[in-house]
Amino acid sequence: QVQLVQSGGGLVQLRVSLRLSCAASGCPFVESFGNYLVRWYRQHPDLEPEWIRGIDSAGVSTNYAGFLKGRFTITKNNTENTAYLQMNDLRPEDTAVYLCDAKHVLHPDQQYWGQGVQVIVSS
Repeated sequence: QVQLVQSGGGLVQLRVSLRLSCAASGCPFVESFGNYLVRWYRQHPDLEPEWIRGIDSAGVSTNYAGFLKGRFTITKNNTENTAYLQMNDLRPEDTAVYLCDAKHVLHPDQQYWGQGVQVIVSS
């Protein structure tokens, strides 16, 4: 069964760092995780998910939402079938549910979502 499994969320203190993982498993991913771009989103209560970072299928080129001011970094390891979101200098406004998705670069109908993880930043 194809799935993206997220981990790494939790309750943290102000200004610390945290790394989220998005691990892919299942037939398409085992053979070709390198054909999927990965994106991270976050969702605050009662709001739509907002895109925060993306990385290309090779794990080389990234882009990010300007409001993050470089605090978050995305990486992708195609050997491990895992993408990561490194979050630094966490602030209360970073409290949200974080989600990842993987989308095939040639077959966009092949898109999968993680289950989401909660991050709570305590001041």
